Amino acid sequence: MIYKRSSALFADAERVIPGGVNSPVRAFKGVGGTPIFVKEAKGAYLYDEDGNRLIDYINSWGPMILGHAHEPVVNAVIEKAQKGTSFGMPTEIETQIAELAVAMVPNIDKIRFVNSGTEACMSAVRLARGFTGKDKIIKFAGCYHGHSDSFLIQAGSGASTFGTPNSPGVTKGTAKDTLLANYNDIENVKQLIEANKNEIACIIIEPVAGNMGCIPPKEGFLKALRNLCDANGILLVFDEVMTGFRLAKGGAQELYGINADIVCFGKVIGGGLPVGAFAARNEIMNHLAPLGPVYQAGTLSGNPLAMAAGLAMLTELNNDVKVFKRLAEKTAYLHKGISKVLIENEVVHTINRVGSMISVHFDEGEVIDFATAAKGNNGTFKTFFHSMLSNGVYIAPSAFETWFITDALSYEDLDFTINAVHKFAKTM
Repeated sequence: MIYKRSSALFADAERVIPGGVNSPVRAFKGVGGTPIFVKEAKGAYLYDEDGNRLIDYINSWGPMILGHAHEPVVNAVIEKAQKGTSFGMPTEIETQIAELAVAMVPNIDKIRFVNSGTEACMSAVRLARGFTGKDKIIKFAGCYHGHSDSFLIQAGSGASTFGTPNSPGVTKGTAKDTLLANYNDIENVKQLIEANKNEIACIIIEPVAGNMGCIPPKEGFLKALRNLCDANGILLVFDEVMTGFRLAKGGAQELYGINADIVCFGKVIGGGLPVGAFAARNEIMNHLAPLGPVYQAGTLSGNPLAMAAGLAMLTELNNDVKVFKRLAEKTAYLHKGISKVLIENEVVHTINRVGSMISVHFDEGEVIDFATAAKGNNGTFKTFFHSMLSNGVYIAPSAFETWFITDALSYEDLDFTINAVHKFAKTM
């Protein structure tokens, strides 16, 4: 494929945008090469500025669960935009989408809309601290909760060692209140709690990790976290920015039968527009201003365009619950096909899958946490990425990102993708 115009556009962008991109992973630093500039998208396909068609497996990092430019979502946005794009005042549609979300998700009474997943997670942690009166949080290595200072933390060597910042601009004072645990390692979490008795406000986790590839929780892990939180007066926060309204109508809480205290949403809930939300039961949410002392605000929160897109998307998912079964079946079909090709060609790999999230790791052995996921961040993945791209398939330009399946994908698209993997495998 030819990327002459994308290359020229990237050169232009580098002159006025840091690194030429407005989000770092888009720069292709992890895989090399020049980023692809998208001109338009429809259904399961991207069309770049050079006229190439690509089958899309990132789907705007998750929200395009029914496909790009999905007609009911587009029509809802157009209709709402014709009446004004933002008011900074309450609108009825905010209540409508809130009522629908609360009805779809177990264990929440109230929800507040914000503008991004980062803002949702940041606000959830502030609320947890305000509700419990405690300062420290536990997060897991490899779980990404946005770029708020509290989340950009790297661990020391001991279980009770305070975190240290892994981004300049994050202060040591902020880092000391974030404790880092190993995903799927309940004993490590117990050690952190024991070493910081009565100081931990919340444990925040991606119930299915998506930022080190797709990594499911081990059987019993989420339940053990729930029990630890109950026994120690700690709030359990599920970051369902990726999994919410994707893995099931009620998200990971429904899928695994585990109730979190606070749940963060994004991606799907906005139908592709910038939006996030956090939700909990009444006694926690009533601590938020203007009812309570925990301050959180946003001029564009509940923006009518985002609310219209989100309401259209959630309405479709609520009315067609079989979509989650279709998505899981398509993902399983893709998993089986890719694995068969790689095994036949003796390419060492591991594939993780939950519902409509899937990732291919080029290393042997289970991928259960950040350390094991990092082994697959190698030359084989980089070759795989560019081979798939040259054969008309766009996957995340990073070994640490899950793929997202859209219902717009046909089985012909899946077979095309498996054939692209076959072409890659033949070169190994």
